[in-house]
Amino acid sequence: MAKGQHLSRYQQGIVRRFYLHRGTILITRLQELVSDLAVAEGKKADALWKRAEDSLRKLETEPPIPESRIETICTNRDLRGLAQFLGELQAKA
Repeated sequence: MAKGQHLSRYQQGIVRRFYLHRGTILITRLQELVSDLAVAEGKKADALWKRAEDSLRKLETEPPIPESRIETICTNRDLRGLAQFLGELQAKA
């Protein structure tokens, strides 16, 4: 943010709530990607898998998601594995 620009109290609340619920937002985004990946083909599927990998890396969980698990799911393009993993994450939340 540029120097001298300030957020209003209302805007600060929006930003605070976004970061408070960021994990839930990412899990929801990943769930939507799973349904999109189920019907996607070709270049569209490639782009969706890239977005899924990026979203998985952004997730901050306790304990952290092992890098090997992300690599396995995304390299093998394991849609069922991704859906199962998201189910596990949602069960923890």
